[in-house]
Amino acid sequence: MSDESIVLEWPRSGVALLRLNRPDRLNAMTSELVSSLHRHLDELSIDERCRVVVLTGAGRGFCAGLDLGGYGLAPHSENIGATQRGFATQKHIASLIGHMRSIPQPIIAAVNGAAAGGGLALVLASDVRLGAVSSKFNVAFVRIGFSACDIGTSWLLPRIVGVARAQELMLTGRVFDSAEAYRIGLLVDVVEDDDLLATAYAKADEIMRNTPFGIALTKEAMWSALEIPGMQAAIDLENRQQIMSSHTEDARESMRAFMEKRSPVYRNQ
Repeated sequence: MSDESIVLEWPRSGVALLRLNRPDRLNAMTSELVSSLHRHLDELSIDERCRVVVLTGAGRGFCAGLDLGGYGLAPHSENIGATQRGFATQKHIASLIGHMRSIPQPIIAAVNGAAAGGGLALVLASDVRLGAVSSKFNVAFVRIGFSACDIGTSWLLPRIVGVARAQELMLTGRVFDSAEAYRIGLLVDVVEDDDLLATAYAKADEIMRNTPFGIALTKEAMWSALEIPGMQAAIDLENRQQIMSSHTEDARESMRAFMEKRSPVYRNQ
């Protein structure tokens, strides 16, 4: 199942691979690519086959950010003014971040090559971030006269790598490599380029050992807790999730499988 800018593959049971597919432009973002990614996220979010999504790029790069050669028009922006069209484009891209967060399946970013600007934002919005040795990153738009605070980066980057490092990376826009990305906590692992997808699939297998509902609740609360101002509110949310998940058939199956020393069979019930 594919279109021109995104390819969807099923490399193994439960795992959907979304491949950004504009390799001649380092998978830079156009209206077509962003619309296609939105559409695939919508479809996968309700696909019972899908337990984990792996996001990667075709060719030698992950995503070079906005295509400066021409983005095209955001949906339904044909008959509005120039300022309004620019705002529609900005919202079209930036809404990917909330969309990635909102689907119940975890998203693993498998970063091959450059992830710049909007490409870095896609990495930040993923739930698990793995990088090839060749991967490199930068907060790109500050280098061409715009603000570095774009597509959720000003909120996500400090929470992942810490405020001091995020400020330096956003103010300089410098390119940093996979070794530094791992050292500062942007990546959880760095592997040889040829091993990247196999590593992502292995991580997906680890996730799928847990119940679909438990994983969906964990993803939801994990992100919500970053926005909650006080600890007690986070604990209140956690308490409700634990009681909800404990009443599922999958939770009982997980306990039976543990006691019987076998692999569980989940039905999301």
